[in-house]
Amino acid sequence: MSESVGLLYADYPLAEQTDFADFHVSLTYPRNLRRWFKPQVLFLFDGYPPFKPLPLDQAFPMLEWGLNWCISNHVNHCLMIHAAVVEKGGYAVIMPAPPGSGKSTLCAALVNRGWRLLSDELALIRVSDGKLTPLPRPVSLKNESIDIIRRYEPSAIFSRKVADTIKGTVAHMKAPADSITRATEVVQGAWVIFPKYQAGAKACLEALPQSRAFMRVADNSFNYSLLGLNGFKTMANLIDASLCYDFTYSKLDDAIEIFGALKPQASSK
Repeated sequence: MSESVGLLYADYPLAEQTDFADFHVSLTYPRNLRRWFKPQVLFLFDGYPPFKPLPLDQAFPMLEWGLNWCISNHVNHCLMIHAAVVEKGGYAVIMPAPPGSGKSTLCAALVNRGWRLLSDELALIRVSDGKLTPLPRPVSLKNESIDIIRRYEPSAIFSRKVADTIKGTVAHMKAPADSITRATEVVQGAWVIFPKYQAGAKACLEALPQSRAFMRVADNSFNYSLLGLNGFKTMANLIDASLCYDFTYSKLDDAIEIFGALKPQASSK
């Protein structure tokens, strides 16, 4: 656990004891016999365990999942979407998609080819101005995607593989140092792209009507309904400013080429 934190979070600044923190979290042992027999780990949020314990070997994935839970349940000054987000040239691509779509694999490939990582899990769109707030943390990959990205970018830094989790075998890729350094730089969304990996498929970017994109993004939002009118306005402004597409791919190099050719709307700022 400490090895993975030290490896993947080495480039992040350390807070002082007196600094403000949005969340106070910790990992600890359950107070029962499982502390010694088949040890487990608990994730605590302000001293409270929101989840059941997991095997001790899964401590680092539990920390990452727990941090995502903290954000998705509490950061309601932003419209939150389950999506990967990358940026290049001052414009961001938001990639909403369900598990198994290849979203995180594509995100990992893009950030190893010059795109800035904002997040592989959560698009945070400020209600105040519609800008995207970066959340550059380790990229979560699972099963075959781990070795795919290791072969695609041998210099990428990974935590060790953890098997038999609820998501299968998982590992986390270190966020690029430049993405971490620029973590306070908000950005304008310019594209909403729904990726889908399909074995053997030719890379295809297909225009999607904004009305359909609106409903699909809303379905992938954690707090669209909770925000009410503010959620609707924020979503409407995002979609209005974005070119929307379905994207099918099988080869990462083809995907990188297509994403590199993206152009924002003339009116985007």
